[in-house]
Amino acid sequence: MRTENGKNQAALPERLRIDYRMLASWPWLLVAVAWALALLATWTNQRYLINHDYLLEESGLPWLVAFLLFLICWQVMTAAMMLPSSLPQVFRLVGASRPAQHPHRVLAAFLAGYAAIWTAFAVAAFVGDTGIHQLVYQWPWLSRHTWVIGTATFVLAGIFQCTPFKQRALSACRHPAGSFGRASCPDGGSGWRLGLRYGQWCTASCWALMLVMFGIGVGSVTWMAALAGIILVEKAVPGGRWLSPVVGLVLFLLAALWASDSTWLLYLLGG
Repeated sequence: MRTENGKNQAALPERLRIDYRMLASWPWLLVAVAWALALLATWTNQRYLINHDYLLEESGLPWLVAFLLFLICWQVMTAAMMLPSSLPQVFRLVGASRPAQHPHRVLAAFLAGYAAIWTAFAVAAFVGDTGIHQLVYQWPWLSRHTWVIGTATFVLAGIFQCTPFKQRALSACRHPAGSFGRASCPDGGSGWRLGLRYGQWCTASCWALMLVMFGIGVGSVTWMAALAGIILVEKAVPGGRWLSPVVGLVLFLLAALWASDSTWLLYLLGG
């Protein structure tokens, strides 16, 4: 005869399976919401909100307001483009944090740490771009040859894609030294530290591609999806690291096209 206590013990594994599914599902929800917002911005012609050139030059907003608006929209772009390729590691963390008292807090802390690193990248990019705009105003030659900035961005990203450092950073991002499997994650602090560490690896691996996205100043869903696909293959698909030098060669080609005539290429990239 089964006791009430026996019924509870028998039901426990099923409850754990349900909790695990719930815990593993909401990162997917974040990705879905981010892409839905990106599509909504496209359909309502609001893509300029992620365009730093528009925010700095045409919006008429105070610098601080434009900066904060950009950072808010950047979170959507990060969730849409970077989080899908990081989901395998997120699910490892979900498995490691199941014994924790509050596993949802652990996962939330990890994602917050991860987002903090990419936000720091966005801060550096926006502040750096502000400095470039000031340089254009003060340097007549550069103001007449602004195509040099886009060309240099493509060349820099292409060079990085072909370097050993890219491969080392990508390897650390794909195989984070077993940290997720060994971590017991008893509290949110452990999740936060792992999120910071993993965010650093991912930023070291993918900063050049995100710089290209930032540099051309567009929020095209098509190109967001293309770059997100490249990052996903590089980080999550077996053998994906061999795509990096191929992408580097494509970036060199884009640099040459941008130098020859950036107008039509910018129209294509923004399409």
